[in-house]
Amino acid sequence: MGANELMDASAMDRTLKRIAHEILERNKSADDLVLLGVKTRGEYLAQRLQNKIFDIDGVKVPIEVVDITFYRDDLTKKSADPLVKPVHWDTRLTGKKTVIVDDVLFTGRTVRAAMDAILEHSRPDLIQLAVLVDRGHRELPIRADFVGKNIPTSQSERVQVELVEVDQEDRVLIIN
Repeated sequence: MGANELMDASAMDRTLKRIAHEILERNKSADDLVLLGVKTRGEYLAQRLQNKIFDIDGVKVPIEVVDITFYRDDLTKKSADPLVKPVHWDTRLTGKKTVIVDDVLFTGRTVRAAMDAILEHSRPDLIQLAVLVDRGHRELPIRADFVGKNIPTSQSERVQVELVEVDQEDRVLIIN
């Protein structure tokens, strides 16, 4: 099983800086913006985007985290007895521009689950999606608004995002 590095720490940093600029440009400002990180790596990417947006615009955008485990439509495939945690956000999402942040966009099921969690509790004015990597193979009609890198993959390949906060290193690998 071989692995190729697609992004190192500096490439990842530049990519997140570009995504932060794109989010601000598309939304005209950081006002009424909320970043919603998908647990686990999306949460840390949202924190990094928050810092970059602050560096650019001087506004500290609120961050929320969503654990989509209970909302997945393939729940029985993942775990027979999932640990369900109630959704609680400190920031009111209704009337806000909400940007879901995740590491890899693949089938679209994770994003759909995140939207289900949001819409069960809130009614944002707008929901957008920011991902570090889009690897294709969608099973649902979902596309990212902000993409760090498009990486065409085969079904047998796996894209692995590693972050210092979780994995002690920043990099993106494609594993055969």
